[in-house]
Amino acid sequence: IAGGGGGGADRGGGGGAGGFRTNSEVLSTGTTRNIIVGAGGAGSSSGVTRGASGSDSSFGSFISTAGGGGGSASDQRTGANGGSGGGGGDDSQGGGAYGGTGNTPATVPSQGNDGGRASNTTFSEAGGGGGGADTAGSNAVGTSGGQGGNGGGGKASAITGSSVTYAGGGGGGSGYGGGNNPGLGGSGGGGKGAHNAQNLAAVAGSVNKGGGGGGGTLNNNTSGASGGSGVVIVRASRAAAATTGSPTVTTDGSYTVYAFTSTGSITF
Repeated sequence: IAGGGGGGADRGGGGGAGGFRTNSEVLSTGTTRNIIVGAGGAGSSSGVTRGASGSDSSFGSFISTAGGGGGSASDQRTGANGGSGGGGGDDSQGGGAYGGTGNTPATVPSQGNDGGRASNTTFSEAGGGGGGADTAGSNAVGTSGGQGGNGGGGKASAITGSSVTYAGGGGGGSGYGGGNNPGLGGSGGGGKGAHNAQNLAAVAGSVNKGGGGGGGTLNNNTSGASGGSGVVIVRASRAAAATTGSPTVTTDGSYTVYAFTSTGSITF
């Protein structure tokens, strides 16, 4: 799982989830694989700059692409492309910027989905939801002052022996009206968007799940929230000879599971 994208500012789009990929290979004795765990992208604090995209995660040459940052209200309104795309940001004229494209670069099966579009209704502005590993981010709704789009849902994996959902998209920030609501974070660690009327800040994506950060709103909570860091999990039929990076080691039946939350290596 790669790092999730940060949310956009000032009616910003939610950050896209980090790319979700799985792979199987046979490694001979003495083989080492270097592991990189991607960081989450910072949320934007300015309406002219979108949220930062996260960082890629990798196992050797096998790469999961970072989630795209959410668009903001002004110059960089379109969500960034990535493992999952960031949601689009909006302004008071109902520009309705589009979300970024997910599964960029393309993988089979897909590593993520598109971000949602911002509201295109004048004075009912709100950000679109960031894409998730399983579903696309929702478009914002231009009613009641602007309803932020929900983040796309993540995917479940039982690689550790227990089912855990990863890589949910961030929710879009709400508009100005008293009846607005921000977008909810997608299942799998997506952060909720900021709520203008209730004076609630955007919520960060969950660490080690690659969730996208929530988008910002108006007035006191304009900033988007950061995306969550990723994770690399190795499930092996025999124990490793050595590791670096201090992975968490567990067993599931005859398998040994190594969960890397920081950069390291594994040797068999």
